[in-house]
Amino acid sequence: MVLGFAILPANAAQAAYYNTYTTIASTPNTSCCTGVQGFVAGSTYLYSIKNRTNHDDTSVIYRVHKTTGARVLMTNGTNNTSTNPWLGHGNDMTIVDIDGQHHMFVVTMKATGAQLVRLRYEGTTYYHAGSYQLRLNGAVATPSGVHRVSVTSTTITFMFKSGRTIYNGSLPLRASSGTIELTNAFKLQVDGALVNGATVPDLGTFTNQGFFYDAPKKVLYYPLTKENRSIVLVYRNVSPTTTGTAPAATDLSFRITSSAYTLFEIEGVGISDGKLYFNTNRANSSGAHDGVHVFNGYVAA
Repeated sequence: MVLGFAILPANAAQAAYYNTYTTIASTPNTSCCTGVQGFVAGSTYLYSIKNRTNHDDTSVIYRVHKTTGARVLMTNGTNNTSTNPWLGHGNDMTIVDIDGQHHMFVVTMKATGAQLVRLRYEGTTYYHAGSYQLRLNGAVATPSGVHRVSVTSTTITFMFKSGRTIYNGSLPLRASSGTIELTNAFKLQVDGALVNGATVPDLGTFTNQGFFYDAPKKVLYYPLTKENRSIVLVYRNVSPTTTGTAPAATDLSFRITSSAYTLFEIEGVGISDGKLYFNTNRANSSGAHDGVHVFNGYVAA
């Protein structure tokens, strides 16, 4: 494991700032899948998607034990292989339990077919369990982020993200197909956001990634990346009823600026037991070093 220490700068605002991490496990290239995409943190395991870069026609899913780092390439139970053709770009995912069974909902970013796919999984085996179309004002919507907000006896409510904009959408709990009509909720402030108490001049040019929404605490975590820099902004007091532009927190931020890797992209983040986990595309002159990791020192309040 790569070890480090969280740094809390002694500036006037005493902003909490975390810029080191520990690697829990690597997620090597396999079966033509080289691009790290969606991520979700469960109570025991961390799940990371890798797809066939520039094709979006084949994906694999890694399961990593968050404490021991034990890694398993999950099995597609439909044909007993490690790959699947369903997830498209597979840019983000969230976990929902339905009738006592675990499910992943994954955004595909596909312009045709399904924009959201549901997988049922048990242990290290998963099965295709649902496909859904997403629409905004009647047109196909291809959001890059998804997270569960709430689950009732009849309905799953989600937040979706496209660029800096958050949308609301819901689905009947047991529906295996259908259309989700998205509604506009709010935007996320990026330009002018403070990272370690200061602005980042080119933050507006960073690439949007997935997101994580802590529904009980109404806190949203939003990673952005550029080359060997990854930043996670935090937004408090946001919910499906929020409107306008949500301001980024001025007293909490995360950044990794890597000297070891020329590419260091945080693709997705998630909280489990208060810790902030994430997956990466990492590369240098010796090749790819993708993995799943945790920020050192941070415990969600």
